[in-house]
Amino acid sequence: MTVHYLEDFAVGQTYGSPRLRVEEARTIEFAKEFDPQPFHLDDKAARGTVFGGLAASGWHTAAMTMRLLVEGELKPAGGIIGLGFDEFRWPRPVRPGDELHLTSEILEVRPSKSRPAQGLVKVRTT
Repeated sequence: MTVHYLEDFAVGQTYGSPRLRVEEARTIEFAKEFDPQPFHLDDKAARGTVFGGLAASGWHTAAMTMRLLVEGELKPAGGIIGLGFDEFRWPRPVRPGDELHLTSEILEVRPSKSRPAQGLVKVRTT
């Protein structure tokens, strides 16, 4: 595992992730506990909705995204510590059987104003 320090990052660099197959049982388990809406719980009920079939909760998708980030090539020293999101979108439903993969692009690299020994790396992940 290669750990990257602030000086190792440059705008335009990209980092990939492994692949993760979305499983129906885990999709339903997550929804039961955290987002119990019919289109996340039951394929038959979901067919009559805007999704047209079972779809993972957006929050489940976000959790899987975090896993892929942690397991991916982007390895900042100190770990992935998020200060927040500028934008968060779910452009299409994620369904059981789909395979997720991330690409993270470095948008900005700068030293921290409040903590000069540390820095900030702004990333777009798709």
